[in-house]
Amino acid sequence: MKTTALRVDGVSIDHIQGRDSSGSEFENPNKAQGPNQVELKRDCEATIIPGGQKVDLSKGHRVIVTQALGGSFTVTTEVGQLVRIAAGDADALGLEATQASNVPVESGPFDLEKVIEKLKTVFDPEIPVNVVDLGLIYLCEAHLLADGGHRVEIKMSMTAPGCGMGDVLKEDARARVQTVPGVAQVDVEIVWDPPWDQSRMSEAARLQLGML
Repeated sequence: MKTTALRVDGVSIDHIQGRDSSGSEFENPNKAQGPNQVELKRDCEATIIPGGQKVDLSKGHRVIVTQALGGSFTVTTEVGQLVRIAAGDADALGLEATQASNVPVESGPFDLEKVIEKLKTVFDPEIPVNVVDLGLIYLCEAHLLADGGHRVEIKMSMTAPGCGMGDVLKEDARARVQTVPGVAQVDVEIVWDPPWDQSRMSEAARLQLGML
């Protein structure tokens, strides 16, 4: 059964009821169609979307993977909760774990465009679009330090006021940008003014979400 939910930020997302009625999934153009149910291989921690609270999932718990972008995984639990499993816990899903913090720093001169490229690998856990194309990055600038390195200052917002996933995406952004050559410091701040709205989305994001 297919239903359409309208989020508080105004973005509508289609849900498909799983064949076994164990949960629902986002109709995500970035993954193969059809439920992808997984039995957890070990206990792991997850983050409830969009509240941001931590929850422990036990080995053997069945989840449906609804999104797998940027290294992390959005899943629906047996009780219908939408949660995010971090990249470092990918092995709990039977997948290879990869963490941005473990990625070696690239070589070469500093280039702010490379910072933007890294930010495009950070994804909203509910919407299959990166934070740059969603228009969540309000400021991204670099400041040269005395030792020749650069301090990157980022101001970003969330799609809904008070979204509890702010700290999660903030850390994702910091870890990814830290791997850019020439970056010595990364400061990421969550801001709410001006409030995000759909006009900030790129044309590519609108096209991907079927808004054009």
